[in-house]
Amino acid sequence: MVMKIKSDDEGTRAVATNRKAFHDYHVLDKLEAGVMLRGTEVKSLREGRANLTDSYVQVRSGEAFLLNVHISPYSHGNIENHDPTRSRKLLLHKRQIERLEAEMMRKGLSIVPLRLYFRGGRVKVEIGVVRGKKLYDKRETDKRREADREAAAAVKNSRNS
Repeated sequence: MVMKIKSDDEGTRAVATNRKAFHDYHVLDKLEAGVMLRGTEVKSLREGRANLTDSYVQVRSGEAFLLNVHISPYSHGNIENHDPTRSRKLLLHKRQIERLEAEMMRKGLSIVPLRLYFRGGRVKVEIGVVRGKKLYDKRETDKRREADREAAAAVKNSRNS
């Protein structure tokens, strides 16, 4: 399955979005990071073949790593194709990594990738410092989203009448 790559007005092309993260977590802070990739991974991302579900960021010995991101093997690749779920190093400044590590030490906070995209030919990942939602928070979010949808539909119908 090849996913259609979306473009926005900033010159970025979204490859994958972690919609589950927005449903399961409150996003407290966002940060953009580069990702160290192999050639076949970049080619596969240009085809839109990535999945961020159940992925997370871990800080080990002063370096940040992106874990469990599934980038499918390149369709025209050969024996040099990459492992789809290998750990990938994030390119961040030392202060940013120290700040992320401090945030992780606080109770109940995690770091997850929110979006994977191209900016100026380079692959970037938007990572978020998140806190898990309780079940009642998820229900409240769904109710609010449904109410907003109904209000927008009512406004649209009143303009057409």
